[in-house]
Amino acid sequence: MQAYNEQLSVPASWWGLVAGAGFVCGLMVLPLGPAAAGVAVLVGAVLTGVMVTRYGSARVRITGTELHVGKAALPLDALGEARALDAEEARALRMEGADPRAFMLLRSYIPTAVRIDVVDPDDPTPYLYVSSRNPARVVEVLAAVRRRAAQG
Repeated sequence: MQAYNEQLSVPASWWGLVAGAGFVCGLMVLPLGPAAAGVAVLVGAVLTGVMVTRYGSARVRITGTELHVGKAALPLDALGEARALDAEEARALRMEGADPRAFMLLRSYIPTAVRIDVVDPDDPTPYLYVSSRNPARVVEVLAAVRRRAAQG
């Protein structure tokens, strides 16, 4: 059962960087001829596009038993209180209020986040910082899945 699924993707404006990188690659190779420049534009744009896509491909998923954040998977019973953070609270927590032991799925282009305490005594991680466009929904779904698990 999948209760929540959010794909963190880069904003559309970042695709302008992809086009710009292709253009710059083409300019660098232009002295070798127009055909080489055309190939360089394509190669530069494709490589930059792959990097942008990979960076933005982080996923936040909640199943009936686990929270998946990027490549990490944590059992829900190892997690404590979850709190939605507005843009200012999220900025403060990822800057001066950050704990170096925290797990952070941080995407600078997403201003809001969720802070989830880790209650597993064997885990040195104090909390998770998870960028999310819908932090209140993440908190709501986590609470609902935990209630459902506690009931049966």
